[in-house]
Amino acid sequence: MPYEEVEFSRDCEVIQIPYGTTTVVPAGTPAVITQSLGDSYTVQVPTIGGLYRVEGKDADAIGKPVARSEDAGEGHSGPVDEDLIWDQLRMVYDPEIPVNIVELGLVYDMKTTPLESGGSCVEVKMTLTAPGCGMGDIIAQDARHRIESLPGVAEAIVEVVFDPPWNQQMMSDAAKLELGMM
Repeated sequence: MPYEEVEFSRDCEVIQIPYGTTTVVPAGTPAVITQSLGDSYTVQVPTIGGLYRVEGKDADAIGKPVARSEDAGEGHSGPVDEDLIWDQLRMVYDPEIPVNIVELGLVYDMKTTPLESGGSCVEVKMTLTAPGCGMGDIIAQDARHRIESLPGVAEAIVEVVFDPPWNQQMMSDAAKLELGMM
């Protein structure tokens, strides 16, 4: 995607990258969209400096369609489709890297457990490309929300772990190709 210049049409809460802190960008502030993957946007805001993540629910503030809110999986019974879980995880991106967390090799484990009350509990263990990344909780929360939107999922637990430490060899060939490493 080529960079696109935009202007915030309203005050908008954003997340500063890579620190994970929340701030508000005022209406009328110019920005440049540097990444648009999943349903969030990474924007560079020259007047205040730095990169920021605009959540899909706030996309209208930069002239983009608002992300559709999915129904939560609560109350659904029956088995959960593991392929759909992986598809949802492939929609989660590090806001600084144009590759999803599955292809980056950040998802270490995923398992489903049927619950007596119906539906399933999905547990995911994932890591980050850098242990000190302030975006870790936000990326994990994005994964959890996407999983919980699926039919048959009553609960999702996404744990960020650092053992084993992540390295570039964990990336898929597609990720390496996308990042110019092949």
